[in-house]
Amino acid sequence: QVQLVESGGGLVQAGGSLRLSCVTSGSIFSINAMGWYRQAPGKQRELVAAITSGGSTNYADSVKGRFTIPRDNAKITVYLQMNSLKPEDTAVYYCNADVNSRWNERGTYWGQGTQVTVCS
Repeated sequence: QVQLVESGGGLVQAGGSLRLSCVTSGSIFSINAMGWYRQAPGKQRELVAAITSGGSTNYADSVKGRFTIPRDNAKITVYLQMNSLKPEDTAVYYCNADVNSRWNERGTYWGQGTQVTVCS
């Protein structure tokens, strides 16, 4: 089994910054990609940022220039550095991982979500 545990959400004023963390654990052989998604009330879940095992990144247009997705050297923890936050960034943020297990099975896993609220 694979677990993703997020942390770092909270309440921040517009223009402020937050850093989310996602730690992976379990029966992981390798990680193909990790990403952050968000879901605001009444809206569909959307991709915010993603990073592949090779280090390629992809960002939603709405966060380009404000958010980055660094990871640690062991590639088991991914972060979402959020700067210049806007009220429209308010959502539950979910970590996602595309993983190859130790039994050569590929699967997609989700964290439990962490709330980010940006007040104006």
